[in-house]
Amino acid sequence: MRKYHHEAVAGIFVVIGLLCVGFMAVKLGKVNLLGDDTYPLRARFTTISGLRVGNPVEMLGIEIGRVTGFDVDQKDQMAVVQLRIRKDIIIFNDAIASIKTTGLIGDKYISIDAGGAGEILKPDGTITETEASIEIGDLIRKYAFGEVKK
Repeated sequence: MRKYHHEAVAGIFVVIGLLCVGFMAVKLGKVNLLGDDTYPLRARFTTISGLRVGNPVEMLGIEIGRVTGFDVDQKDQMAVVQLRIRKDIIIFNDAIASIKTTGLIGDKYISIDAGGAGEILKPDGTITETEASIEIGDLIRKYAFGEVKK
């Protein structure tokens, strides 16, 4: 019995270490094991350059969701962005979604003005009022080559 004592203690420490690593992977990876507390929405933009899967969705400066994917609407020539929004957040069908940039050359995110005069968007609903991001490079190019009118 005494000869397996060291192996048993080492095994217990390995199991505890693996549990800790698994817990941190779930927490840092924002994986939800016990159910999803978000619902899907879509937003239609004319362009989504610079936006990536995993970028935040904010309302009033508070993160309320994430970008989960992209599609192309061939018929209307629009980019469709899939979003996951927290279930406790209410967004109306007159909401406006804008692609914004953190800082001058930072990452992109989607900012939502929730609206309030329309009906509540149901899961898998679509935000149709959108504003694409302003490209700083295009503005600098226009200014540098004299295309900006005073």
